[in-house]
Amino acid sequence: MNVKEISIKDYQYDLPDERIAKYPKAERDHSKLLVYKNGEVAEDIFYNLPKYLPAKALMVFNNTKVIQARLHFRKETGALIEIFLLEPSQPADYEQMFQTTNHCSWLCLVGNQKKWKGGPLVHHDDSFMIQAVRKGEVGTSQLIEFQWQAAEGHPPLSFAEVIDKMGELPIPPYLNRETQESDKTTYQTVYSKIKGSVAAPTAGLHFTNRVLQAIDEHGIEREELTLHVGAGTFRPVKSDTIGQHPMHTEYVAVHRHTIERLIAYGGSAIAVGTTSVRTLESLYYMGLKLMKNPDLSEEQLHINQWEPYENNGETPQSVVVLQALLDWMSRHELNVLHSSTQIIIAPSYEYKIVKMLVTNFHQPQSTLLLLVSAFVKGDWRKIYDYALAHDFRFLSYGDSSLLMP
Repeated sequence: MNVKEISIKDYQYDLPDERIAKYPKAERDHSKLLVYKNGEVAEDIFYNLPKYLPAKALMVFNNTKVIQARLHFRKETGALIEIFLLEPSQPADYEQMFQTTNHCSWLCLVGNQKKWKGGPLVHHDDSFMIQAVRKGEVGTSQLIEFQWQAAEGHPPLSFAEVIDKMGELPIPPYLNRETQESDKTTYQTVYSKIKGSVAAPTAGLHFTNRVLQAIDEHGIEREELTLHVGAGTFRPVKSDTIGQHPMHTEYVAVHRHTIERLIAYGGSAIAVGTTSVRTLESLYYMGLKLMKNPDLSEEQLHINQWEPYENNGETPQSVVVLQALLDWMSRHELNVLHSSTQIIIAPSYEYKIVKMLVTNFHQPQSTLLLLVSAFVKGDWRKIYDYALAHDFRFLSYGDSSLLMP
């Protein structure tokens, strides 16, 4: 199969609006759990997840934290302009960005842009004043420069503090509702740590501290990595075939210790969420690049969209590839790998590291559904037909599945 010729229409199913969960369950771990194992489908409650997992395995979570990325400015005319933060430009490093105390720039989407003819937008309250200046287009985004200062008598504010004060948490557009105060808690995983995402890694929303403790007691080791989820995760596939669909770039950070643990577990892992999948599988191809060229930089480790399909059948064992990546980090005295990926995982893709997957139910004709189909060898309709027939709730705040092909 030529992966680029896959027709997205083959991944359509009827998803009534009433099946999209607008709010989460009152208790995270009381959501339903669909269990797919060796082609058979059953169901349970999420808090029973640990009993289905093999002891002495490694489970990998994405610890990214959703930022309050929607910033609202009101012009003197009364027009409301929304600036949606996509990714940092200057400084480009997320950690440095959120620590800046007077100016920075971001690539953004601008809502009601026609009303913003020119000049700065200004927002202020009792503690600070911030202005936004449009610097030009970069692809489909706008480069926006922000400058701010604390009000007299107030301490300086970092950009993280500024957006916490004035920003709004960006819940998914398909929820068709305004963000509520409760979303600030329910749209974050209990283990979220590293600020940077504009969408939650939603498979993780089901986990509670008691489920995590049960996982530990079951003899499963937990590791975390970071992939900051961008707005592109909601971008629909508009082309007839996926070959014309551009995947968005996602930024990843993986600690040396995590790669060491992956090697200790034979180069395999249980992934929580599609973001963890894309990071783990990208690590394989980063290591493969280093086996061919050990002198690459972090930036050159970026995985292009179709790179995994262009390797001429070369498939070294994952532990060998991960060791090459670890050795490269040692030579460069790196404790954390910072790179990026555009990987698209679609039917015909052969998984290298991920052996089991915890994930929610995804939109029709989406790249996430393609990823699931690739994982279950095309058997996705059996899973989704069961979920639709048995009152499972769909999308970000919906129910979950454990996939064990």
